[in-house]
Order: sequence, then C-alpha cells, then structure tokens
Amino acid sequence: MPSLRGLVESIVETALAIIYTATAGLTQNSTNGASQLGTLTAPRLPPFLTDNPLPDGFPWGKLTDTGNNPYRECPHTGVVRRYEFTVSRGFIAPDGYLRDVLLVNGAYPGPLIEANWGDTIVVKVHNNITGPEEGTAIHWHGFLQHDTPWEDGAPGISQCPVTPKRSYSYEFKASLYGTSWYHAHYSAQYTGGVLGPIVVHGPTHEKYDIDVGPIMLSDWYHKEYFDIIEAMLAPNGSPRVVSDNNLINGKMNFDCSTVAPGDKTPCTSNAGISKFKFQTGKTHRLRLINSGGDGVQRFSIDEHTLTVIAEDFVPVKPYNTTVVTLGVGQRADVLVAANAGSATSSFWMRSNLTSCSPAKQPNAVAAVYYDKADEAMTPTSRAWNVPDPGNCANDDLATTEPLYPIALPPPSFTQSMAIETFKNASNVTLWKFNGVSMRTDYNNPVLLLANEGNFTYPREWNVVNYYSNSSVRIVVENRGPVAHPMHLHGHNFYILHEGPGAWDGTIVRPSNPRRRDVYLVRGNGHLAIQFDGAPGIWAFHCHIAWHASGGFLSTLIVRPDKVERMRIPPDVQKNCRDWDLWSRHNVVDQIDSGT
Repeated sequence: MPSLRGLVESIVETALAIIYTATAGLTQNSTNGASQLGTLTAPRLPPFLTDNPLPDGFPWGKLTDTGNNPYRECPHTGVVRRYEFTVSRGFIAPDGYLRDVLLVNGAYPGPLIEANWGDTIVVKVHNNITGPEEGTAIHWHGFLQHDTPWEDGAPGISQCPVTPKRSYSYEFKASLYGTSWYHAHYSAQYTGGVLGPIVVHGPTHEKYDIDVGPIMLSDWYHKEYFDIIEAMLAPNGSPRVVSDNNLINGKMNFDCSTVAPGDKTPCTSNAGISKFKFQTGKTHRLRLINSGGDGVQRFSIDEHTLTVIAEDFVPVKPYNTTVVTLGVGQRADVLVAANAGSATSSFWMRSNLTSCSPAKQPNAVAAVYYDKADEAMTPTSRAWNVPDPGNCANDDLATTEPLYPIALPPPSFTQSMAIETFKNASNVTLWKFNGVSMRTDYNNPVLLLANEGNFTYPREWNVVNYYSNSSVRIVVENRGPVAHPMHLHGHNFYILHEGPGAWDGTIVRPSNPRRRDVYLVRGNGHLAIQFDGAPGIWAFHCHIAWHASGGFLSTLIVRPDKVERMRIPPDVQKNCRDWDLWSRHNVVDQIDSGT
C-alpha cells in the first residue's frame, strides 16, 4: 500500500509531466516560481530604505562608520518592516529537472527581506505545507536575538514548530547590518527550498556605485529532503549525501542524459543560467550567501578582482582576492569594478563546490554582461588559475581583520567538544558532538523549560549549561576526515585558531581576532573559538543539513539566571499549545534529530 506522501507525489508528477512536455522551453516561473533572482529584471538595491525619518541624512542618524562600533551600540529607528510568508509545496525545475519543493510565497529562492539598521522586522509565517502536513520553523541566520531569544527559530530549542494550517509572527531587531539569509530549521527542510536572502542596510566604509543585491550559492538535490534523510538514516545507510547540481541564484543547467535509467521525471538540459548586468566603469556590491545543504563554495568572476568588505555580519578591513571560499551559512560582501573589458564584454561568474563536497555536477556558472554586451551571447572568458587547495578550510585566517577592533577577553570557562561518528544498535550511522547524538523534543523547547526554572533534561537533548560564565572558549576537535561549518546562534564568535591536528594554544591576532557566525573546522583538525555569553538558549551545530539531521548539534544555556527572568510573549506559549494539540492527533514523522 503506497504512503500518502508517495501517492500524492505520483499523481502530481504525472499531471505535471504532461504539461511539461507540451511546453516549449522553460519560463522563469517554471524554474523558480515567483522569484526574480538571477534575471536581468531583478531589482538593484538602494543604499538604504527612505520611507522613514532621516536624521543627519541617514536612517541610523549619527551612527556612521567613523568610530561607531555596531557591536557596542545600535540605533532605534522605531520603524517596523512587516512581511508575510506562506510556506507551501510546489513543483519547479531550477536546473531543468522537475521536482517537488517547498516554496516561500511561491518562490525559490524566497522573497528578499530588507530593513535599515535599527529597524524591527516582523514576519508572519503561514504554514501551508500539506500532502502530507509538516511543521516548520524559520531561523533568521546571524541575527543576535539578544532581547528576543524565543524568536531564533530553532524547534525544540527556542520554540515549538509552527503547526500545519496555523501561523506564527516572528519579531526581532535588526541590531547588526549587512547580508544574511533565512531558512527553515525543521529537519533538513531548507534544502527543499525554504530559504531566502536578507539585507540590512547600514553605514558603508567603502564607496561603490551599484548594489547588485544577493547572490545565493547552493548545491541542489533532485530527491526530496525527507527521502534523502530516510535513506541516510536507514540501517547500513551512508552518511555521505551527494548533490546533483550547483546553483547561482537558484539557476543552472543540467545534463539530462545523466539521469538514471528508469527515471521518468521530466528534464530539459537548457533550463537557463542566472544573468547579471554590470555598468562599465562602475563599482558593484555583490552580497554572496552560501545557502546550500552541504557544499563548500569557491566564488569568482573571470578577470575581475574581488574586494571583500564584510564577512557574515562583520565589516572588515578591505582586502583583494580572486576567489572567496564560503562554507554553508557563510556570507561575504564584495566589491567588483567593471573595468576588465569594453562596454560590449561579457564574463563568466563561477561558483565551484570544493573537492571535499560530494557532487555529481560541482561547477555553477552565471553570465555577467557589461552595458552594451549582447545578452544572448555566451561568455568566452577564462577562469582564474587558482587551484582548489584541497584542505576543506576557509581562506587564511590572518587575511581578514574586523574593521571595528574588539580585543579578546580572558575566558571564564574553557571546554573541548569532539566530533565523531558511530553506528547505533540498528546499524544507523549518526554523528556525536560533545559525546552525544542530539535528538530534539518538538513539544518541550529548552528555552521555555529553563524560563520555568527546569534545568534537568534528557541526555539526548545534548544541553550544556554555562551558568554565569561571561566568556566561553570552545575547542572543537574534529576526529574525522570531513570538514564542518560550525554555526553558533546568537553570536559572532572570536576565531582564535584553526588548522590540522590538535590546537597548540596559538591565537591569531588577540588584539582584534577575526569574528564570524560560521567557520569551517577542517577534517582531522581543530577550531578554537570564544564568545561573549548573551543570555539565552543557543544552538551550536554543523550547518551541513545532513549532519545536523544525524545528531550533530548541541544546545548551550547561557546565563540561566537571566533566562528565568525573561518575559516570553504569550504567542510563544500559544504556538506550543497549538502544536501539542495537533501532534496529539497526528503522527509527527520525525525520522532525524528534528533540527
């Protein structure tokens, strides 16, 4: 007897196959739904949103980039930016291979969220996932949430999932500025399409002429995320998940002749690539985002130098490079001058998955056209000769220095946390982090329990309580050959050192260490980080979706005394009551860690 999920997919795929084969070519709606990213009609971004008062000529008033550290003070504009997101199932073909996806407002990638530094962002999320129904939760990646940890979007940690056919409104402060993204934090749901870019406009320390906007880099999978996890976590299943393609702003071609024999899924080999227009002689800002499920990306534009001005939400002293390396979740703002040719020139933009990322088709391209270039022409430029170093690490740690210096304080607590794999009694390969393979409880978020004074939890929740410690140092010890992008919610952590083998205690530039919210720990290596503890309950995990599904996550309690005194809004509790009622009468098919 086929499952409801399989029956619905079979009926819909059959109907869409008839439509698909009768259509000459693929429209933007066929490949990306309502999204305009990757097209020449995609809007460029303003330097800031002007629909609010502009004291001293800027929405953030006197808090310009001269002597004002965004990590020490933040404006309060009083402006609220409201969005409504509906998450639902759909069928699109980002690379020409038709597949069932999850869409935000009918789009992949989802709609752009824009705000000014100091604004409040409100997003009402409607869960319309049906056939079958699923919960969902949205994480606003990189936002500190220091006054609103219940809006962090991690189910079982900061909230219950949003119930099917119900809604939940997230409200949080844009306390930092730059480039980020949002994504589902429910199982590996975001790899199926629940993600989109965020831009918070703020002071700029380097001049540029045109803001091209977000450029989302993502490995892509032809199977539905649930099916991938089901196979991965089956007895004797492999933890190695291989992507089918690599996308720039949700677009790329795919060689349909490589589709497995017997696969009748509609596929076209010329779905189309993303295109960008550069103005000759002008300087352009590109907002790079690795929004993939697994792959480490190496981004470049043929014959153009990239000037990096920010990493994650951290402005940095500008430096030049030809290739930018981004692990999953990492972002980089770069400036590019359109001065490599004449007004009729065109060039390849490239993003290649590194050798440490399993992929059938690792190389993505997009076309960059100068003003008078023929937009139908194929670029003939040649790639930079910068070989993949093969170390599965970020670019040299010493290369980047934060623009606003913060000296490393002495730690009040130091801990080592090891990364390991093991097979359980059912021969399922899982990940251990700090000695535990994590599994969340959707119905009992740790934040709500801690707020009630309950600090005793099952071991499989993998909760670490740091009590009153103000500055915590963590040494991540990777005991396997695979690299991992480590993400800490609620913080931009100091990066003390990374490299092969064990840490010898060396700290790179303690007077102003590099800071990010994601950083790669290489295979059989170490990553030493430190964070200034903000009160709350914060997830610390590998941002490879499949590894998090396999239990690679820990929950950190910081300043529990203050967590107990937090006034959590009633809507958070109501959302849990809705979920409790729904889960009492419906099967929650939680086959992985849940995060």
